[in-house]
Amino acid sequence: MARPSDSLAGLMPRIAAGDRDALRQLYEATSAKLFGVCLRILSDREEAEDVLQEVYVTIWRRADRFDAARASVMTWIATIARNRAIDRLRARSPLARAEPVEDLEIADEGQVSAEALLSASDDAARLGACLGELDERTQGVIRTAFFEGVTYEALAQRLGTPLGTVKSWIRRGLARLRGCLER
Repeated sequence: MARPSDSLAGLMPRIAAGDRDALRQLYEATSAKLFGVCLRILSDREEAEDVLQEVYVTIWRRADRFDAARASVMTWIATIARNRAIDRLRARSPLARAEPVEDLEIADEGQVSAEALLSASDDAARLGACLGELDERTQGVIRTAFFEGVTYEALAQRLGTPLGTVKSWIRRGLARLRGCLER
């Protein structure tokens, strides 16, 4: 019996070739999860629906860039959804655009992000254990910055803490997190 990830990976070459039925199948299999990602970040149903549509347009146009050796289909498309939702969130207010979150952001949409690792069932326990090794404050700022898409400046303002301090907490926390994940 084929695993769901295998069937999704089989759709990608068909989508890259312009097969609309393959895109429909991918949409039916993944839209609920991707909508949840968008809604969690944006907290606005209408905006999440708009972003979800943009996500599938992006998938349609960039399916040829998918590389199964780098990430699963679900990881790849969830990363696209997360990035589009964060872009929309940042466009919403000047405060949100002030300082981008850099360290674990995806330079190329095919790379795996911290959130994608968390959503991948094989790595969730390991990442959760490593996050659990961080102190509560550091764990909280990393989760807020990377899983909610909150910028450093907005996070500093939310916490009533200097921006440089928040950046230091995140930078040190990410270093410890990477060290734990590499063990």
